[in-house]
Amino acid sequence: MKPVIVVHGGAGKIVKELDETYRLGVKRAVLKGYDVLRQGGSALTAVEEAVIVMEDEPIFNAGHGSVLNEKGYIEMDAIIMDGKNLDSGAVSAVRNIANPIKLARLVMEKTDHMLLTCEGATLFAKAQGIPETPNDTLITERSRKRWMKNLKENSNPIADQIGLGTVGAVAIDCEGNMACATSTGGLTNKMVGRVGDTACIGSGGYADNNVGAVSTTGHGESIMKVILARLILHYMEQGKSPEEAADAGLNYMKSRVEGTGGAIIVNSSGDWTAKFSTNQMSWAAVKDDQLHIGIYHGENNVIPLEKAL
Repeated sequence: MKPVIVVHGGAGKIVKELDETYRLGVKRAVLKGYDVLRQGGSALTAVEEAVIVMEDEPIFNAGHGSVLNEKGYIEMDAIIMDGKNLDSGAVSAVRNIANPIKLARLVMEKTDHMLLTCEGATLFAKAQGIPETPNDTLITERSRKRWMKNLKENSNPIADQIGLGTVGAVAIDCEGNMACATSTGGLTNKMVGRVGDTACIGSGGYADNNVGAVSTTGHGESIMKVILARLILHYMEQGKSPEEAADAGLNYMKSRVEGTGGAIIVNSSGDWTAKFSTNQMSWAAVKDDQLHIGIYHGENNVIPLEKAL
């Protein structure tokens, strides 16, 4: 089986002057994940490593660069899932760690649970030796300014979510095993303790070797209402291609709950797609030694992998 990996940097509206920063971010992430796969590594490790790159990149709304809640704190959600056995681990409303996706994998591998939240997630992180990262060191000036702007009367935090996106990755490895990973800082100026779709299995992501792997992005409450990741896989089980299934899922979410978003998908044959109903979504993929990158509808820039490296 030839390995394939796809990543996204979030669906929304990306201002033109940040185009290249987003492209570089998803490119670095997908190449990191593909390097794992090329060396015979697992899809699970590949998606984790790809997401870590984006959590460490301040342009993305995940890890360092996450948005602030109404009290000025960063609370993050993440999920990872193994398509081989349907094992999954997730954390929600976790504070003071740099890479929530690492903690999500530890929840999957070191506990009997699938989701730890808030204080419990923090205590588990300490027990696992994950260093505490002060809130202030995770906050970017961009996030702080956005938070302060939305503290004013008559502000619109939802509209101000422009250019902010959840990050995610899906992959299939040489053995045919699939995995997904998704990480986010959530909605800017959200209520303390708000948890969106990302940490919810079937909404923020899902992976099943029998069908495919999906990572979603967009308006979390809408995604949860339709259980978007699993819905897309349901359409694939009915015989739709990844592209057709993504369109069907996103169209249903739009018509049923007026929600917009995006998704990246890979199936058990290694076919993949990156689809979105928002204005833009940064994404990248590697298959057959070719790097694909896009942001706008209909865009698919193809670069030979040797040249990209």
